[in-house]
Amino acid sequence: MKKTGIMGGTFNPIHFGHLAIARKAQEQFALDEVLFIPSGIPYMKDLEEVLSPEIRCEMTRLAIEDTPSFALSLIEVNKDKNTYTCETLKDLRASDPAADYYFILGADSLWAMEDWKNPEEIFQNCHVLAAVRDDKSLTDMKNQITYLKEKFDADISILEIDPMDISSSMIRERVQDKLPIHDLVPQAVETYIYNNKLYQTLTGGNHHE
Repeated sequence: MKKTGIMGGTFNPIHFGHLAIARKAQEQFALDEVLFIPSGIPYMKDLEEVLSPEIRCEMTRLAIEDTPSFALSLIEVNKDKNTYTCETLKDLRASDPAADYYFILGADSLWAMEDWKNPEEIFQNCHVLAAVRDDKSLTDMKNQITYLKEKFDADISILEIDPMDISSSMIRERVQDKLPIHDLVPQAVETYIYNNKLYQTLTGGNHHE
């Protein structure tokens, strides 16, 4: 059975933290491929700061183009409405029922998933891989995983990775301040951001993703 990882996110922009988590998940769980799925209309975000899906998809494509086992999926971008993880997973299963899906996320999402749309469907349709983060202790993560397993019969594993101090909001702020970002994003992404004058002005609050 093919093992497919799912990396979802706004990717506004995609950065080395996203790529490191995907590579670690692939290595630790022997994934055959990882799908990077930029969100279409992210219902939890301040849309004023989120660039168009086309731009975010192009940055994602540039970031993963040198890794053959990484692929860009437009499954959420192609929808003209709010996108939800439970629906994306069902669509993926319908298109490739033979695959085993591994949903990759940050530790903080373990505490948020109960409030997502139809969390029981999410847990039915994938194995969750939660990456360790500095602000969550391993003990707290294990306790939350036990809780979700008991409540939803969830299949959750801890992704053992050294946390990286990178966020998309940090990158946007550095671009606005005309500071280098070559240590935060792949070179092709940095070039694209500056050539297209992205993130030159920021509005709204800061979002760490």
